[in-house]
Amino acid sequence: MIQRILERFKEDRRFKDAIEHIETIPGRKAKYTRVGGLPENIKGYLLENGMKLYHHQARVLEYIRNGMNVIITTPTASGKTLAFNLPIMEKLTHDENATALYIYPAKALSNDQLKVLKELESELGLKLNPSVYDGDTPKNKRPWIRANARIVITNPYQLHRILPWHRQWRRFYKNLKFIVVDEAHQYRGVFGSNVAFLIRRLKRICNYYGSDPQFIVSSATLANPQEFAEKLIGEKFKLVSKDTSPSGKKHFILYNPSKKKEQLSTHQETKNILSYLVFNRLQCLCFTVSRRMAELIARWTREELDKKKKELVYRVTAYRAGYRPEDRRKIEEGLRSGELLGVSATNALELGIDIGSLDAVIISGYPGTMISTWQQAGRAGRKENDSIIILVAFENPLDQYLMKNPSFIFEKSHENAIIDLKNRFILRNQIACAASELPLNLEDFFEHDFNLKVIAEMLKDGELTITDHGLVYSGGGDPQFTYGLDQISDDNFTVLDNGRVLERMDRAHAYREAHEGAVLINRGDTYTVDEFDLKRRRIHVTKKSVDYHTQALKRIDLKVKRVLRKRRFQGLDLYFGEVEVTEDYYLYRVMAYSKVLGTFPLVLPPLKFRSTALWFTISEELEGKIRDEFGDEAFEGGLHGCEHAIISLFPLHVLCDRMDIGGLSTSHHTDTGAATIFIYDAFEGGIGLAEKAFALFEDVIASTFELVDSCGCVDGCPSCIYSPKCGNDNKPLHKEATRSLLAYLDSVTSGGFLMDVEIGAGEDIDLEVEGVYSEVYSLYRSGKFAEAKLKLHDVLEKNPGDARAWYLMGAILTRQGEKEMAAYFHGRARRS
Repeated sequence: MIQRILERFKEDRRFKDAIEHIETIPGRKAKYTRVGGLPENIKGYLLENGMKLYHHQARVLEYIRNGMNVIITTPTASGKTLAFNLPIMEKLTHDENATALYIYPAKALSNDQLKVLKELESELGLKLNPSVYDGDTPKNKRPWIRANARIVITNPYQLHRILPWHRQWRRFYKNLKFIVVDEAHQYRGVFGSNVAFLIRRLKRICNYYGSDPQFIVSSATLANPQEFAEKLIGEKFKLVSKDTSPSGKKHFILYNPSKKKEQLSTHQETKNILSYLVFNRLQCLCFTVSRRMAELIARWTREELDKKKKELVYRVTAYRAGYRPEDRRKIEEGLRSGELLGVSATNALELGIDIGSLDAVIISGYPGTMISTWQQAGRAGRKENDSIIILVAFENPLDQYLMKNPSFIFEKSHENAIIDLKNRFILRNQIACAASELPLNLEDFFEHDFNLKVIAEMLKDGELTITDHGLVYSGGGDPQFTYGLDQISDDNFTVLDNGRVLERMDRAHAYREAHEGAVLINRGDTYTVDEFDLKRRRIHVTKKSVDYHTQALKRIDLKVKRVLRKRRFQGLDLYFGEVEVTEDYYLYRVMAYSKVLGTFPLVLPPLKFRSTALWFTISEELEGKIRDEFGDEAFEGGLHGCEHAIISLFPLHVLCDRMDIGGLSTSHHTDTGAATIFIYDAFEGGIGLAEKAFALFEDVIASTFELVDSCGCVDGCPSCIYSPKCGNDNKPLHKEATRSLLAYLDSVTSGGFLMDVEIGAGEDIDLEVEGVYSEVYSLYRSGKFAEAKLKLHDVLEKNPGDARAWYLMGAILTRQGEKEMAAYFHGRARRS
């Protein structure tokens, strides 16, 4: 049936001209294996349910039995949940006191896992009392859960809030054997970096109560799974990535509306495809870019079916966050039972919520990451059923690149997920939280990447105090409530609708999307901003349905503060380092689709922050050649076009959102003395994005050149070098100069680099002193306390005000049992 409908789709005049590529992914037979030594209750459970273990599930069990941490990255519907539940149930069967903690990024997933665990509890004859503990858990049930649950399911936000109350969880932490971190690919960027420190705080508390739990991390496919898991958790991991579950044949269609002569919008094309599949009785899930589009595509599809087959109208619906839980459950059950044939949804259904097996999936617009693409595609064709997946492209460079380069989807490794443990603002927030939970000692700094330079700042500011037991938090309030997991600083604005809090956003986000006069979208509803109160950091809005949107424009200035690394290619030097960015939001446009209805001034103080960036310069020789060939003004347009194109394909290589990065191109930069292109992290302190792209620069340039070179436009277009986010109104831009610059960059980087060196010299760092501290840490770890103290004496002779040296000396003396002398040195550290 699938094959027949596919053939008709390929020949249908409405669709055939837009089909760029069809990739048929062969089906796969399952590979099973036998496992010995299972408890009788688990053997009985598997037998009664007719279940055999896949080879990868058995591998997870083997690693866990051997005391190892495991990361599982097999695809959707490959049995990952059973893979990690099985060894946990085995341990909880043998040890009646053992406990386990499950961490999920979404409440819906927590509730799904709770059902699974309750069924296991019943069928295995165990008393586990599995419970969800989150913001929705009634207060009167919480003490019972803390006292009785052997399995607790929570999310990072709740864990962040309850860690200070660890004494109430003494029983649970003392017996904690496993921590499961599911859907771990969600933990990236600022959120992921905060969660990495949250996990380290959790480990400190476990160790305090005498437990050392194993970690089981489950994730979608990544390019760097082990590196990612080890940064996220701070432990060594074994990787299980080979999928041995059965799979049906998948027909993956790349569908490009911009190929057609009479172009419809991507959303209209999506509606037509969904109508076609439902009309042919294929059960289909359609992923859309927003809640509003989920509703509109469902409505348009029902209107289309009403003309052709009225009995199918009520078998189509929308699904999104914001619906009542009972309504969402009803839709999920409708998909499982087959009552519903078509559902248009946001990515709320991308995660592992149980909705059964589907015939087809439509992905309306590239969802931003390969991870999401394959998560969504994995919803179709479970077990050995054939299925159809259709990716409908937008006109933007990312979508168009994938349409022209299908090998990037089907042959190359996926994105790199980034965890940054060096952002000093995140560090400072998390150190405050950790020190409020348990006193920090020197071993914490080594094991958990805490930076003594940040500690010194916090001591000086009175946020930390030295005690005989270690460093304790002495700032105001509870840091767990002051510092969230989605933010770097506490410079946040509150959005209010008639006194009701809609959301909170950081200053950069507020400037960009909620300035005075802006149209703000929240949970699918539109609001207009009436007042932007800078002093009180409040934004007052009114709910209003409007047929226009707004876009803020900004000017960027950037200064190089420190070069950290340099890669030399034949004919190109690439740099990575610290920069100071100034973003001046000076104007906003009111727009209906792409038409500008008006422009209005903005009066906002400039944003100034330190970040990290990669940059490279263009030689005078190449500049002269481009000016000679295309004219004087073309060179600036080429630089600007390069910057746009590199940024547009950045998310293909580094897991991030387009708004997580910024760029600047200039024909002469004061700090470099040459024409320069900068790409920087759009976050205070940087979060590792530019640093990863620095290491992957050859791949970034190769795909960027391919995009611009293959685009059929003459002067540049939204599919290659135009950017809807450009603060300079896409001026100047020059397509051929861009192509020429990228061709040069591709030719010099494809030959490999000649050298890669760490530089690290700069404005406010004394490399000699930092080297001494490195030696001190090494000597301390080796127990060579006398030698470490001699090194510190040298530091203090040169700089008696060095708080780090005084504190380290006190820490060493504490280890040696010399408490009075230690107290003296700690006192000097406080006064320095």
